[in-house]
Amino acid sequence: MNQTIIVLAAGMGSRYGGLKQLDQFGPSGEAIIDYSLYDAKEAGFTSVVFVIRKHMETDFRARFEDKLKRKLDLHFVFQELDVLPRGFTVPDGREKPWGTAHAMWMAKSVVNEPFTVINADDFYGRSAYELSFNHFLKKTEENCLVGYELAKTISEFGSVSRGVCSANENGYLEKINERTKIYRNNGILGYEENDQFHELSEKTNVSMNMMGFTPSIFDYIEENFSDFLQKHSQELKSEFFLPLILEKLITSDTGKVKVYQTDEQWFGVTYQEDKAHVTDQINGLVEKGIYPPKLW
Repeated sequence: MNQTIIVLAAGMGSRYGGLKQLDQFGPSGEAIIDYSLYDAKEAGFTSVVFVIRKHMETDFRARFEDKLKRKLDLHFVFQELDVLPRGFTVPDGREKPWGTAHAMWMAKSVVNEPFTVINADDFYGRSAYELSFNHFLKKTEENCLVGYELAKTISEFGSVSRGVCSANENGYLEKINERTKIYRNNGILGYEENDQFHELSEKTNVSMNMMGFTPSIFDYIEENFSDFLQKHSQELKSEFFLPLILEKLITSDTGKVKVYQTDEQWFGVTYQEDKAHVTDQINGLVEKGIYPPKLW
């Protein structure tokens, strides 16, 4: 069964201080994306779509085209401010990208099969890809989300944003709350809101933007993005996030979202200080034989 990985890679890495999507972490110069695509291929995925900015195209093609040919079908699509539903234009002064749901919507012209979306700068682990891939082997139209234990997703160098997931007894998403300032306070995990610190369990299931959909989601995104633009387009920093789409699906009874929880250790690069830790983590996996010293 053909399934696609959509890699959200259009971010500018302002907190990291550079194009972290292409930074080198592996022993042979691999980026985090290389390990993501290696794991995705091993799980069964057959295609990859990179969502990037147009000015990144030359660098991404130089980095991935030759190494991925004959391994994965490869597509590039471009997240630009002026790619909007009919009838809308970019408001004066808007510079910030429209957000992760808009980014995923860019892939609508090249994806015709079930797909899983991931962030370019997150390491998810092999079994996470297997969970999402196997979900669609059931020939289901239900969406899915692969969650992580909160304690396995934080950075030592600053606060992080995570979607805190609540599922019902049958394992379907009931609510996802975006918490934008999660950190350890005297060793206790929690989030800050309105200057108050709220404790969270170490095992809280959180989203890292690994979600699975069928192509019907693209029309649903367009409809809701038009709604979003009517209400928020003049807010120059407002963003249209994927968790908002999940919330709309479940609150409107439009679709179900099956929640899986992996025990994989997430790691990624939010801050420049994260780089040494990620490099050590990858080298450790190579030493254990989980990945070869040269991936491709």
